[in-house]
Amino acid sequence: MKIALVSPYDFAYPGGVVNHITCLCNQLTMRGHDVRIIAPASKVVPDFDRRFIPVGRPRPLPVSGSVARITLSPWLSRAVKRIYAQEKFDIVHLHEPFMPMLCTTFLRLSRAPTVGTFHASGGQSWYKLSWYTYSTPFGKWLLRKWSRNLTGRIAVSPIALSFVSKYFHHDYTVIPNGIDAAHFHPDVSPIPEYDDGRPNIVFVGRMEKRKGVNYLIKAFQVVKREIPDCRLIIVGPGTRLRKRYEGHVRKYNIKDVVFVGYASYDDLPRYYRTATVVCAPAIGWESFGIVLLEAMAVGKPLVASNIAGYASVINDGEDGMLVPRRNTRELSSALVKVIKDKSLQQRLGERGREKAIRYDWSEVTERLVNFYKETIVRYNGGMKNAVPDQYLHGKIERNPDSSLPSRNA
Repeated sequence: MKIALVSPYDFAYPGGVVNHITCLCNQLTMRGHDVRIIAPASKVVPDFDRRFIPVGRPRPLPVSGSVARITLSPWLSRAVKRIYAQEKFDIVHLHEPFMPMLCTTFLRLSRAPTVGTFHASGGQSWYKLSWYTYSTPFGKWLLRKWSRNLTGRIAVSPIALSFVSKYFHHDYTVIPNGIDAAHFHPDVSPIPEYDDGRPNIVFVGRMEKRKGVNYLIKAFQVVKREIPDCRLIIVGPGTRLRKRYEGHVRKYNIKDVVFVGYASYDDLPRYYRTATVVCAPAIGWESFGIVLLEAMAVGKPLVASNIAGYASVINDGEDGMLVPRRNTRELSSALVKVIKDKSLQQRLGERGREKAIRYDWSEVTERLVNFYKETIVRYNGGMKNAVPDQYLHGKIERNPDSSLPSRNA
């Protein structure tokens, strides 16, 4: 199949949707499909060569305690029409299909079977702040009209499905995010400078308010009183909040807090491997929690906030520990418990690894490819001969009630 993967976000900047599309592109290409990634880009994206088509200039826009780097240009129609005419896609896959302006332009001008994946979880999301709730009656009418151009609809988790279905009443299939279980695995080498026998609490994520790093730093102050030699390693990009957090650490003389900054994809498994426990203290607006699965795949115990997106991944007490969000007392207590109990570390790590490998990209991609086939058939009126024979092998399977991928018979 010739497949378009369309992102509304700056593809030169790391993020959940960008990482999702990158992994999916690699998996589809390995299976022999012809894939194009279409997205705005603030700089050259060299890794994809001819597979990447840049459209639009991204601008930073504050959203949900984060920053969305999207193109707001209203003059994208000509470029999108040209891409549709030149590429002649078998299927177009839009990620966040109602995010302006690139995805909405592709949707409005749809010329092929079109799938939309909804990643957002609600809360103070971009959708709720503008398009879904506060849009003008005409804007809402446009979204409903354009939404009819979606031939298939995917949500990455039950919480994402619950959110979008409040506003757009259609059938959705839950197909989760994936991880590369061959990349994130327990046999990687830890980071040498932190592999000194001291307990390490590791956070991985962008320096954004919604990630809850401020609560983790406060909880770490309490942990240090009980486990004086422990260390907090904060991994992830960000400038403004990092300076604020570093100022807090200096002001209160908190020892052994390390700000690593951006870590490459190759180094991420090594930071997880360095951890005694991985902590994800987000305060909300997480529809899934890919960081959780990455840590679990490396076999590390998790302490995370009990928010809907995380609770859809972790079974509390079985393959991780959930604590109330914004609660530094409960967070510090859980961290101390895991650090002190090596049998608990082992049990949570082993069960987490068992769960994580069920989300391997090979499994998730298989479900997506079958969903593409089903979508093409539906787009062409249900006629089997509407799809080339080589695309119809295997059973098309849907599992809308589960966030876990399943292998086709």
